[in-house]
Parts: sequence; C-alpha cells; structure tokens
Amino acid sequence: ARVRAIAFDKTGTLTEGRTRLVQVGARPGAGLSEDELLRLAAAVQQRSEHHLARATVAVARERGLTMPEAEGFQAVVGKGVRAVVEGATVHVGNLRYFEAVWQAADGFDEGRAAVETLARQGQTAVLVARERDGRREILGWLAFADRLRPGAAETIRRLRELGVVHVALLTGDNRHVAEAIGREAGVDAVHAELLPAQKVAHVKALVDRYGAAAMVGDGVNDAPALAAATVGIAMGGAGTDVALETADVVLMRDDLGQLPYVLALSRATRRTLLVNFAIAFGMMGLMIGAILLQGLPLPLAVVGHEGSTVLVSLNGLRLLRFRAS
Repeated sequence: ARVRAIAFDKTGTLTEGRTRLVQVGARPGAGLSEDELLRLAAAVQQRSEHHLARATVAVARERGLTMPEAEGFQAVVGKGVRAVVEGATVHVGNLRYFEAVWQAADGFDEGRAAVETLARQGQTAVLVARERDGRREILGWLAFADRLRPGAAETIRRLRELGVVHVALLTGDNRHVAEAIGREAGVDAVHAELLPAQKVAHVKALVDRYGAAAMVGDGVNDAPALAAATVGIAMGGAGTDVALETADVVLMRDDLGQLPYVLALSRATRRTLLVNFAIAFGMMGLMIGAILLQGLPLPLAVVGHEGSTVLVSLNGLRLLRFRAS
C-alpha cells in the first residue's frame, strides 16, 4: 500500500516474452552458411533456459537441423554462454561478453558493427564465435525481436493515477532496444545493459528515495532484485522457479492489468484496518468508561464489546466485493 515507485524487467514482463529469432547473419569471412551457424549456436544454447536460447533452438528445430552434442556448458550471467561443440569452444553472447578479450579476434569489428546496427533497429543481437587451436573468430550474429504486452502502457497509466510517481525499466538488454520499449510503454527512466547486481542497486536506490518500491520480473536474473524490493512481483506463467519462490506476489495469468488492482486493494485494506482499529479500540474505551463512571453492568459491556467485533468483521468482509475503479 505504500509503494510509490515500480521497476519493471523488460523481456517477459513488459514485453510478451515470446522472443523470435528474426535474422541469422553468417560473417562472410567465416565460411559458414546460415544453417551451419544456427546449428552451432543452437547446440550450445539448448542447455540454457534463457529466452533467447529457447528462440534459437526453436528455429533450429523448425528448419530440421541436427544439433551436435555440447560438452562443458558454462553460462556467464547477463552476458553469454559457451560449450565445446565438435572439438571447438563455441561462444554465444552479447558485446559485453566479448569486449574483454576478443578485441583481436577475426571479424570482431565487423560483428560489433552488425550488432550495433541491429540494436538501433530495435532488435536484440548476440554474436556467435568459435575458439579452436588458439584462434578466435567471429562466426556471425543472431537477431531477436519481441513486442510490448498489450495493455502494458495502459497499466502504467493507471498506476500513475493511483499515485505511483516513478516507473523504471531495468534490463540487461541493449540500450537502444530498451529505450524503444520504454518510450512505447511510457516509463520515466530506462536503465539498460545491467547485470543482476546492478538491478539490485537500482531497486535499492528506489527504496531509499521513495520509501517503498516494487519490482516486477520473471527471470533468474531478476530474483535478486525481487528480493531487494519492498514488494517483489513475479509473472506466474512465464516466470522461472527462482523468481516465483523469491517474489511476494505472483501474477498467475501474467496479466499486468492486475497490478493496479493489487495496489488499489492493498490501499483499501489498509484503510479498512484503520477503521476497524478505531471501531474496536473506541468501543473498548467506551465500555471501560461506562463501567467505571456509570456502573454499566458487565453483561451489557460484553454485549457491546462483542457487537463491535461483529461490526469489525462485517466491515472487513466488504473487501470481498472490492473492485478497482
């Protein structure tokens, strides 16, 4: 009921989370076809639970590609994954994953330029690279697209009407993509390219500034931020087990339109509690005063006290008929 700021994750929360692989780009100098590139990327990503990985594997299966076995799978949270496929280490990740030690890799500048171009077009892009016999090369890139959930912008508008003064978007996705979604949704601030720890820092800053803040998310990367918020809210349908276990509230149908209802119901509950306390303590004070000053018989005092209990119960039951305006 005290929440005045809300932070949203992007993919699977503000957006539908049905990420689609829309482009497979093989670098000309790598000597691979698009299907061969997709086959290697899917082999690594079939071990990942990330939404981009699921989209990659889905398209590989649609094309009837046979994915080779991947060994030694490792994930770098918020950056990318790698595994050994057919004797070589294949890496799939965002620019942050590669920028540290891949600057001199074959085709890195070409791959970075392609990813940045796709990002400006509102698409999320990752690089696919191979490491073999001490040689590193960029094989190509994959581009993904998602769209805003129907009603997300209306939900944010209704939250503002209920007194939420700040709405933020926190995502590990590319800044250009995040800003495009943020503008469409109507949020106040967009914080992109964040690692899980950075999401936590932003949520804590909102709590410190506004006194109470909610975080809405669905993924493994959102769990620490959900725990740091005053109220953690998880998307029940698309949410991971970790997010569901961490959250205080779960939206069972992934319906963002329930957020204004939750907020309004919480405030109505608080008002009802205050009224009930006033009734209960007021009646107790009245009965005690009447007994001491007017000699009110104890049986009548008991009737008065229990009558106040009935009033409190009936007033609380009114919440069953609550409807958000």
